[in-house]
Amino acid sequence: MAEEDLLLPASSSSSSSFSSLVSEISNASTRPFVLAFTVGSCGAFAFGCIIGYSAPTQTSIMKDLNLSIADASFNQFFLFFFCFLFRFIPVNFWFDMIRFISQYSLFGSILTVGLILGALICGKLTDLVGRVKTIWITNILFLIGWFAIAFAKGVWLLDLGRLLQGISIGISVYLGPVYITEIAPRNLRGAASSFSQLFAGVGISVFYALGTVVTWRNLAILGSIPSLMVLPLLFFIPESPRWLAKVGREKEVEAVLLSLRGAKSDVSDETAEILEYTEHVKQQQDVDGGFFTLFQRKYAFSLTIGVVLIALPQLGGLNGYSFYTDSIFTSTGVSSDFGFISTSVVQMFGGILGTVLVDVSGRRTLLLVSQAGMFLGCLATAISFFLKENHCWETGTPVLALFSVMVYFGSYGSGMGSIPWIIASEIYPVDVKGAAGTMCNLVSSISSWLVAYSFSFLLQWSSTGTFLMFATVAGLGFVFIAKLVPETKGKSLEEIQSLFTDSPQDSTIF
Repeated sequence: MAEEDLLLPASSSSSSSFSSLVSEISNASTRPFVLAFTVGSCGAFAFGCIIGYSAPTQTSIMKDLNLSIADASFNQFFLFFFCFLFRFIPVNFWFDMIRFISQYSLFGSILTVGLILGALICGKLTDLVGRVKTIWITNILFLIGWFAIAFAKGVWLLDLGRLLQGISIGISVYLGPVYITEIAPRNLRGAASSFSQLFAGVGISVFYALGTVVTWRNLAILGSIPSLMVLPLLFFIPESPRWLAKVGREKEVEAVLLSLRGAKSDVSDETAEILEYTEHVKQQQDVDGGFFTLFQRKYAFSLTIGVVLIALPQLGGLNGYSFYTDSIFTSTGVSSDFGFISTSVVQMFGGILGTVLVDVSGRRTLLLVSQAGMFLGCLATAISFFLKENHCWETGTPVLALFSVMVYFGSYGSGMGSIPWIIASEIYPVDVKGAAGTMCNLVSSISSWLVAYSFSFLLQWSSTGTFLMFATVAGLGFVFIAKLVPETKGKSLEEIQSLFTDSPQDSTIF
């Protein structure tokens, strides 16, 4: 019955579930947990600040530093590096990529390069030194990156700062949800992770606004404030009890849980469950194959779930909408300013709604609603372009285009923005969590880059066809979630992970 419950919605009413959630929040409000949550939120906010920095400052940076195109010598290094690293890809591909980068400045694109590099090391780093020490590393890199940008006199220091920020994002984009998930109570895990990630959107919005009134150097200095706030707090937050159990520091697990849950809480059952499951995983582990341990048969289902959920928003056109929203509005006759404000408000509202409901209605339900909304948004965008191209219903096309973008971003914010990372941080056992983090991060980064790189070419081919393709991906994603993705609400991490990795005859997660 426990396995069957994983796929079924909670039988209690929504009101009782919400009351239980409020009670859980009250019980979890210990100082170490609040400080740890604050650190996670500041990390997400810093991530948003970095993403939101380049758009409002691009013109002034290029003017002050005379960066009409990317520095030629750096382009040569960039070309040599990737030709050597990916020798199986034709050289002409990288020449085309460099020309693309030169048109839009290396400063903007090198963030993605850093993100991929960070994704490659995030899993091994968090497993090796622990969650808290890795947070130290990412925030120090954030600070160095911001100060390098703020005091840059030329292109090299500017790009180095952006590269370091990309590496930090590549590490922290998975580290944040994993750390919050591993320390939060089971009935508060989803809400805590979602609310923490909501600050990324706040950071983007704040820097979009500040960038219109603050110089780019001062804005970079302001960007360092979240990391400067986090560093003192890191002395007072606990390490993840799951990581402590994994590295053999069993005696510290109960003490950490007591600090997180409160001195009067009974954490004996939770401690025993963590230690027993960690020992169970170690006994089942034949040989430490490093990263390739993840590709064992017993992890195939969880790996598929995590990778597909992470890739779905990207392959469903997220970067296309994010980077080319202005083009979509302009092409269909919508005021860009009104469109940006409307979509920002709707996405923020969707994120807040998703945070409230994720531990009430469950992850799976929100994913289905979110994915269905993204499908409808893509379909409506395709229809609006079709009507525009064929000069049909010209008065209503701008309204339909605005509505479609608002539906897409609102739906994304309510579920697909944060829940895939929550599920990815829940379903992998401690022995492969680092490798799984690297894999999910790489899939996210590469699929994101592919869509961002190809989107302008796809629009030249067919605007209607492009969004029909995204709608098809979203529709297939809905079917995938409905058929394969289980509910994880209200279960301990050990219960979830055992259901995913136990032998097929003992598991009924399907």
